Amino acid sequence: MKAQMNDSGAPASQVIDEKIAALADWRGETLSQVRALIRAADPEVVEEVKWGGVPVWSHAGIICTGETYKAHVKLTFAKGASLADPTGLFNSSLEGATRRAIDIAQGEMPDPEAFKALIRAAAELNTSKGSSRSRAPAPS
Repeated sequence: MKAQMNDSGAPASQVIDEKIAALADWRGETLSQVRALIRAADPEVVEEVKWGGVPVWSHAGIICTGETYKAHVKLTFAKGASLADPTGLFNSSLEGATRRAIDIAQGEMPDPEAFKALIRAAAELNTSKGSSRSRAPAPS
């Protein structure tokens, strides 16, 4: 995993550690567990913190964000609509043309192997030739 600095100058991983600790409930534990799965699925993942403290995991573009709400932890995949989801992990934002999300309620956890496969697929999509970040510039 690559280190990314936050706007405050602290490493993003440290800011995410602090966010998890500050939650001090099931949401912190859930965020910690999915973070570990993301890191295991993609050792080259970059952790960032954006938009006022939202954890973001990237690899040649955003893979997903991790937001915490009172009733659930939401993992929003930036290009989720372009990803195959054979096990049906996506359960939120299904109507969007680009993003898809996984809402995790207290006591729930996505299947670890299916979730890691989804993370790997998102990273692969970001690094593929069809990705907007890796397209060659148009001829002038």
